[in-house]
Amino acid sequence: MRRSARTGILAAVALSGAIALAGCASGDPASTDSASGYVTEGKLTIGTAEPAYSPWVLDDDPSSGEGYESAVAYAVAEQLGFDEDDVVWVRTTFDQAIAPGPKDFDFNLQQFSITDERKEAVDFSSPYYETTQVVITLESSPAASATSIADLKPLTIGAQTGTTSLDAIEEVIAPDSAAQVFNSNDDAKLALQSGQVDAIVVDLPTAFYLVGAELDGGKIVGQLPETAGTGDAFGLVLPKGSALTADVTAAVDALREDGTLDDLAEEWLASAGNAPVLQ
Repeated sequence: MRRSARTGILAAVALSGAIALAGCASGDPASTDSASGYVTEGKLTIGTAEPAYSPWVLDDDPSSGEGYESAVAYAVAEQLGFDEDDVVWVRTTFDQAIAPGPKDFDFNLQQFSITDERKEAVDFSSPYYETTQVVITLESSPAASATSIADLKPLTIGAQTGTTSLDAIEEVIAPDSAAQVFNSNDDAKLALQSGQVDAIVVDLPTAFYLVGAELDGGKIVGQLPETAGTGDAFGLVLPKGSALTADVTAAVDALREDGTLDDLAEEWLASAGNAPVLQ
């Protein structure tokens, strides 16, 4: 059953959200018109990646409510006054979602780091999750024995294009050879498996998932220390100037303040206990 573990919490969240947002919401979504900012009257249209990976979305099925981002999306929907049946999912690439121009979604979530550069093209909600960058490799790779950033510098390291993972390689590790750039984390994973790179950098929950479920002989080398511009605060992406930005941000803030975001993170995302910080 969809989000059975969350039913009690989300029911309470919906009630508190209705009270908290009464002063700022534009009204019952079912009765809104085009001025409300919604893509489709009476519906909440949410975008995510294709495919979408665990632990963010289980089994590439965001409508299930299973996985951290899927669960967050439905919690936000309830805060905004939408029933589950009124949520419509669409798929976009990472780059399409943050490019300037009209969108076919009300908000999109696929681990978008909030940056000033991206804010020039799209709006962001307040953060729904904050994480660090992690180096992962295979036990057979030269990177497996690395215990410091200096040990990583001679190696070939890759990450997904347009991410703070890529920024972290360039700014924190500063390897001797240029970072290898891939269209997706899946492509980066395949490059690691084929020996094209010695290691890849991803966010912490993705690192735990890849090492635990996707990589035979996978190993977490360690977390990279946070410096300006390399820490990840994930926000919901909205079209630039969206009429919904304030209400969506208020919904995320309410979920943070009542502990729902922490509860969902505990349920769906791994802890950082066995990912040491590299120096």
